[in-house]
Amino acid sequence: MQSYDIVIVGGGAAGFFAALTAAEATPNTRILILEKARNPLAKVRVSGGGRCNVTHACYDPTQLITYYPRGGKELRGPFTRFQPRDTVAWFGQRGVRLKTEADGRIFPVSDQSQTIIDCFLDEARKHDIELRTATRAKTIQAAADGFTIQISNAADIQAAKVLLAAGGGAAEAYTIAAGFGHTIVPPVPSLFTFEIKEDRLNGLAGISLENVELALTDTKGIAINGALLITHWGLSGPAVLKLSAWSARELAQSNYRSQLQVNWYPPHTPASLFAELENARRTQARKHALKTNPTKLPTRLWQRLAATAGIGENHNWGDLSNAVLHRLADELTRGTYTIQGKGVFKEEFVTCGGISLKEVDFKTMQSRLQPGLFFAGEILDIDALTGGFNFQSAWTTGWLAGHGMVL
Repeated sequence: MQSYDIVIVGGGAAGFFAALTAAEATPNTRILILEKARNPLAKVRVSGGGRCNVTHACYDPTQLITYYPRGGKELRGPFTRFQPRDTVAWFGQRGVRLKTEADGRIFPVSDQSQTIIDCFLDEARKHDIELRTATRAKTIQAAADGFTIQISNAADIQAAKVLLAAGGGAAEAYTIAAGFGHTIVPPVPSLFTFEIKEDRLNGLAGISLENVELALTDTKGIAINGALLITHWGLSGPAVLKLSAWSARELAQSNYRSQLQVNWYPPHTPASLFAELENARRTQARKHALKTNPTKLPTRLWQRLAATAGIGENHNWGDLSNAVLHRLADELTRGTYTIQGKGVFKEEFVTCGGISLKEVDFKTMQSRLQPGLFFAGEILDIDALTGGFNFQSAWTTGWLAGHGMVL
């Protein structure tokens, strides 16, 4: 039976980073990566539209954890040990030049995810790390000297240490972890767009706003500000993706049916906007109400929402009653839209859920229930907003696990 010091289940970002970290920390460590797909690092390949959003230029751990709807508290300590600044340095030491864009996202200068993939594969060859693709870990059993692993296309193998880094929603890896007593928080999607079919939005696809405020009416306390895009199917953009992440579990429980409250014109409230509309009525009484837009909203959106509030083609500002102005102020600052389902976010798929974080030692990423078993990456109940944060959690937990497995 072939024997290894470390067997890693999952040839993705976290798995490779852990393997390389362990190999560099303790040379001659026998390491095997098992990847069920034919090609490793698939998510690296599609990230950032094929450019690979490696990490984000947020170098304060206290601020960095605010981008993690789940796992932020647990990552506070790990980010003091390995954070985006360390990620940039790691790639730089291996000849991969990175660049920071205006929004803080960090990409390879080449704008090609293959640059990152080639770096990992080259480093793995340099350290004699064995990679088996199209190979599944079917079962893992504790043995006297570590673990016995049954794989899909060859004889059983032995490992002193095992790392589960199979990504989010990895059913087989969850089953293996559950066999050692681990709790699996049911995985549900995170980072998705909203399907909304409303007459108010028909024909407005393509309109974007730099800042709106969104909230689910049945989820108290969660209000998200950010850019928004009206699409053919509903709403998208950073604000929607943020809200979908922070409310991922609540939206899953409601089968993606919920009421969305939109403030198209923050920081205005109904009262403050009513005062502004009153001023427009007083100073522009003879001007056509639909054609004279006192807000900074796009004209087509303004006209649609004003018509919804009851302003007609023949109304001048001076014709509008207080009741109409109140309806308009409400429509602009707390209009309610029905979410009827979820869309997808490009080719990327992030899950909320996974291995319960209470059962993992975040100093080493070792299981608190089974010595020698480690976890890294999205298999854990950790997920982040878009912008390179999910990869950073993969690098950090992979780095910790890599060191933890060779202690």
